[in-house]
Amino acid sequence: MADKQMELSEVIVEKKEESTELATVVNTGTAIGNPFGSKESFNNLFTMAQALAKSDLVPQAYQGKVTNIMLAIDTANRMGISPLFVMEQMSIVRGRRTWSGQACSSLVNNYPKFKNVRLVYVGKEGTPDWGAYVTATRKDTDEQIKGTTVTMKMAETEGWTSNTKWKSMPEQMLAYRAYSFFARVHCADALNGFMTEGEPEDAFGEHKEAPSFD
Repeated sequence: MADKQMELSEVIVEKKEESTELATVVNTGTAIGNPFGSKESFNNLFTMAQALAKSDLVPQAYQGKVTNIMLAIDTANRMGISPLFVMEQMSIVRGRRTWSGQACSSLVNNYPKFKNVRLVYVGKEGTPDWGAYVTATRKDTDEQIKGTTVTMKMAETEGWTSNTKWKSMPEQMLAYRAYSFFARVHCADALNGFMTEGEPEDAFGEHKEAPSFD
């Protein structure tokens, strides 16, 4: 009985230590400066990644993969967002880091220089002119900004509809692409240079890898 109690105590201590490590990561957030600026910063990044790698709450693709988590934390640090947001909303598609459509819309909606961000649908559903665009207002000047209108005709002309999602969920794809186009023109830094959902397939085809620039 005593042995079982000792084993249970050890498990509790181990879980408590893991929780403490994760709490440190959460409380620290992205305030680690340049993780590659010094040995100390790099070691801090490594320690944070080790703590997150032990958790089964991070996406499976990151569990136990310290180096992948380090890159996710570095991305989050540069963008001023949560490392968990990056791990949950970013994936590798055709060899390119890609934001989910939800992440793209979230990044635009929370962009600090804009207010009143709205998605607007135009045209009649089911027709080539059915489309969407994103509009926002600049906080400093109150200037109204309108993004590119993305239509089903555009999707067909550009060959995007070879991606089956344009047939199964066109309304969602119009929204994602409208947010992506708006971001590329008016707040490119919000995406940190990454592609967004559907773009790698549209650019490189369903079964082709993206070209290497190494």
